[in-house]
Amino acid sequence: MDIVWAPWRMAFILGEKPMGCFLCDAAANGVGEERLVLSLTKHSMVMLNRYPYISGHIMVTPIAHVADMGALSEEAMLDVHKTLHRAVDVVRAAFKPHGINIGMNLGRAAGAGVEDHLHYHVVPRFYGDSNAMNIFGEVRVIPEDLISTYRRYLPHFSGPQA
Repeated sequence: MDIVWAPWRMAFILGEKPMGCFLCDAAANGVGEERLVLSLTKHSMVMLNRYPYISGHIMVTPIAHVADMGALSEEAMLDVHKTLHRAVDVVRAAFKPHGINIGMNLGRAAGAGVEDHLHYHVVPRFYGDSNAMNIFGEVRVIPEDLISTYRRYLPHFSGPQA
């Protein structure tokens, strides 16, 4: 039997689960390493995914707590997409990936872990990042801890907003 250790998960498993929306809470408390929030604009937020598919996985979300894209104002939609564009540029600058996946899961049937607050996933991809652990072991290997990833990204988001 193979054993994969992930001791940092125990804090989540045994810890008290917050009430409400973690995306709204993160946005309300501003940029900060403890919340993994990298950037805030008037209508959008960029934060690391706490349970990434691969190192560098970030999320771009509107500040507004909406499940449907049509519920956003034109101003908010434009801001979110400008932020998404900037996030892609930052992922390229910080990680130099061979490619990038951008996706949004709308509804539980589509795989949304957070059904009522839409968000984009921005995932850097590298040749060879689909290794045997993913295929045979149903395990993801994340080679960099979240705080190191946060600190790698933060200087890129500290400049002027688009």
